[in-house]
Amino acid sequence: MARIDVKKTYKLYIGGAFPRSESGRSYVVNDAKGNLMANAAQASRKDARDAVIAARHAFGGWSSKTAYNRSQVVYRIAEVLEGRRDQFVAELRASEGVTAAKANAAVDAAIDRLVWYAGWADKITQVVSSANPVAGPYFNISSSEPTGVVAVVAPSGPLLGLVSVIAPIIVTGNTCVVIASEEHPLTSITLGEVMATSDLPGGVVNMLTGSVAEIAPWLASHMDVNGIDLTGVTDADLATSLEVAAADNLKRVRRAPEAPIDWMATPGIDRLTDWLETKTVWHPIGI
Repeated sequence: MARIDVKKTYKLYIGGAFPRSESGRSYVVNDAKGNLMANAAQASRKDARDAVIAARHAFGGWSSKTAYNRSQVVYRIAEVLEGRRDQFVAELRASEGVTAAKANAAVDAAIDRLVWYAGWADKITQVVSSANPVAGPYFNISSSEPTGVVAVVAPSGPLLGLVSVIAPIIVTGNTCVVIASEEHPLTSITLGEVMATSDLPGGVVNMLTGSVAEIAPWLASHMDVNGIDLTGVTDADLATSLEVAAADNLKRVRRAPEAPIDWMATPGIDRLTDWLETKTVWHPIGI
């Protein structure tokens, strides 16, 4: 007897939950052949504000965890992603129309990228911090701290690029609000499902799907967002307007790339240091 397929409903990922957009809107997501894959929730500015609230609420607890503990959690995301790799391979093949070999390579690279960044969690502070030489009876020590809530416009690469921008933000103790790839949003929400079952506290990562042009300006101008990553912005005029809006509260800004990024290449530590602040402490030397 034939059965009816249970179609998946792709929702937003905010505060560890999967709500629909408060606006009730959705938009059609097609596969590489132009056929309907699913309807994705179309987030509104209210959804963006809710996501910022969730990220701010989660920041205190997440940033106060030990770096080793954050490393364990990010490694756990890699473990769960490994267990669901077949689902991600299928979604990548359908959405991008790539071969099985390329889809498998992309998923493997995303898993490896999570492990790579997890390894940096308890090491990056040692690399970028310092004991500074000063003239006087003082210790002068510079140490790094997380920036806070970071908004992210995700790149069009639907999994590896997404992992490559989120992982360095959270391993350094920040929380984030991510606008998923508008063209390929489905793997982003599936990644949210992985995170929801990976010991990651709710609100550390919040995933919005919908129009970048509609949502990004509200995040860029939001006074409780401390940084914004414009990696996925392809419209030069939009990128400029977002930078101007971000200047109102002196947000850290990672500018939109001028050339395509090779996500398969081994990353440097710049995406880690982008979201770290440096605190310098003077301490008198005892007699």
